[in-house]
Amino acid sequence: MNWNNVLMDSGIWLAQAYAITVAMAAATIWGLARFTIWGRQFWALAAEYFSPRRHWRPLATLALILFLTLCGVRLEVLFSAWYNTMYSALQKLDSAGFWTAMLIFAILATAHVIRSLIDFYMQQAFTIRWRVWLNEKLLGQWLDGRSYYRSQYLDAPVDNPDQRIQQDVATFVEMSLSLSMGVVNALVSTFAFTLILWSLSGPLAVLGTEVPRAMVFLVFAYVLIATVFAIGIGRPLILLNFLNERYNADYRYALVRLREYSESIAFYAGEKVEGALLRSRFANVIGNAWAIVYRTLKFLGFNFTVTQTAVVFPFIIQAQRFFSKQISLGDLMQTAQAFGRLQDNLSFFRNAYDSFATYRATLNRLSGFTKAIADAGALPEPELREEGSALVLHGLSITTPDGAPLVDKLDLLAGPGESLLIRGPSGSGKTTLLRAVAGLWPYCQGTITRPEGELLFLSQKPYLPQGSLRDALHYPKKADPDSAQAGGRAEQVLATVQLGHLAARLDQVDDWGRILSLGEQQRLAFGRLLLAAPRAAFLDEATSAMDEGLEDAMYRLVREQLPDTVLLSVGHRSTLFAHHGRQLILKGDGTGAWELAETPKTPS
Repeated sequence: MNWNNVLMDSGIWLAQAYAITVAMAAATIWGLARFTIWGRQFWALAAEYFSPRRHWRPLATLALILFLTLCGVRLEVLFSAWYNTMYSALQKLDSAGFWTAMLIFAILATAHVIRSLIDFYMQQAFTIRWRVWLNEKLLGQWLDGRSYYRSQYLDAPVDNPDQRIQQDVATFVEMSLSLSMGVVNALVSTFAFTLILWSLSGPLAVLGTEVPRAMVFLVFAYVLIATVFAIGIGRPLILLNFLNERYNADYRYALVRLREYSESIAFYAGEKVEGALLRSRFANVIGNAWAIVYRTLKFLGFNFTVTQTAVVFPFIIQAQRFFSKQISLGDLMQTAQAFGRLQDNLSFFRNAYDSFATYRATLNRLSGFTKAIADAGALPEPELREEGSALVLHGLSITTPDGAPLVDKLDLLAGPGESLLIRGPSGSGKTTLLRAVAGLWPYCQGTITRPEGELLFLSQKPYLPQGSLRDALHYPKKADPDSAQAGGRAEQVLATVQLGHLAARLDQVDDWGRILSLGEQQRLAFGRLLLAAPRAAFLDEATSAMDEGLEDAMYRLVREQLPDTVLLSVGHRSTLFAHHGRQLILKGDGTGAWELAETPKTPS
């Protein structure tokens, strides 16, 4: 064999194979994207990333990875030829030919190692960059327009969004590249090794009929029949893999809730109930895991049988030609190697069926997630305006998701420095009214005009973010611990809301939602209010965990330090009358009726 010609032909082969592969890949992607659910789901997630108008790097990197994959195929073909050369030299006792083969092997092995390392780096870099982009895209969509909140109002809220962003994105990116390059490798290798096997294969008598190049036809028929059976055996793995992701996410979420509400559960002594729930969800995980094991055993058992049976096929078929000296030992070994490689390539879809099943489940989960984001964005929104310094509600009607009226055609004006107390029986829509003013409640009509500038909403259970106490005090703004003025102000505010004993721990990072009592958390929220100095503040049972003395002190602080802030409070206590000039009473009788009145001068 003239290795100079072989190596020269390799460059021509790579160029031709690359052009053909790119054309086939482009046609395949277009066809998949247009005519299959898989393709449409993939294209919806990936089209923007691969758009050359966004950036040239993804396509250039993918082109390089594709080229390296084809180089790998060509090296396999050269290794196949090397086996022929080496075994033929051994058969002929050709010492010079043997050592020449060793030198060629060193060159091929070096090229293989270098190509493999470059290919590994490029694939890892590609998947990392793609994952960063896709994570940012989905995370941005989930946060923008408050889809993370509004999705709860959908008929079928998305389950475990944390898993879909964190785990499914990584799986989608990694498997998209590995499976696509696997397909390319299998198709190009199939073509290359079919040519090799065609040149080495001889005729075979089948039922009295001589079949030329029988080896090639046998391997194609063998793999085709095996693939049909394998797909039938492996099809249930698609659903089982989907359920595996779901059950594991449900179990993990239950564990997180146990940690988050540990104190409440401990007070209720609810360990048995929580334990039963956790064990039930874990049982789902294990039951599905066993189902995957049993189905995979059948699938792998069939694949292993098919693969092992194929090992002896070429030797049996070519043995007669070898013993009659029609072919050399090198030809026999190259035939076995080419047959095995061709059988592996043709069996790619059969062997990787469980991977495709996992990939399909991941695609379904990410597509469902993006659909939920789109559906959440399509929910109606109240008409919000920000102008002037007053809060104005005009013709505001609020209903429950099923259309039951809560507030009917409310007209309200609250100017700078005014305070309004919202009262009514439980379930009358007090908190929902605040949600509407915040732009969170989709089931309302009318006009909401809010003061220009910052607004702040204080809930019954304040949200304390992860981080330091200073971060919690400044939320939702970012604290600046390097500013001496900001640091002094934070300590002053803590002392003002009677949390001065925490001043030394301002920069301590801890789970403050667990450390502070609810009353302390509510006082911290008032400190947040004093620091933010918003144009309007909305308080929803924000003093429920305080005694009347603390409640009075907190409201007096707000009125003294924020005299021009519009203040709306939801509460039941009559002690709140002293801090509000008017009250909005929601009747809660199912008609949406309401009443606007002055607050009593003395508690009743």
